[in-house]
Amino acid sequence: MNIHFRDVQSGSVEARAIIEIADGVFLNEVTILNIEGELVVEFPRKSFIGKSRRTHYIDIVTFEDNDKRILWEIEIKNAYKEWRKSNKKVLIYEEK
Repeated sequence: MNIHFRDVQSGSVEARAIIEIADGVFLNEVTILNIEGELVVEFPRKSFIGKSRRTHYIDIVTFEDNDKRILWEIEIKNAYKEWRKSNKKVLIYEEK
């Protein structure tokens, strides 16, 4: 699995990932979050408003069991940590 990251640094969002899941097949908008110092992988979801005016969410990527999901998350987190080693964060502050 090839994973490409794009730095975001907006709020708790650390980066976005594009994952090549098969030759020439890509999964976009996988989000790497930093929630209270813990890295969290968030997969893309589709939202829609139902007849009852409630917002419903559907996972774009589904796994046959939770173990496969956890393995993907671990692999993505490890790839992100390796990418971050060579792509340090640069914080920019404005003078007032």
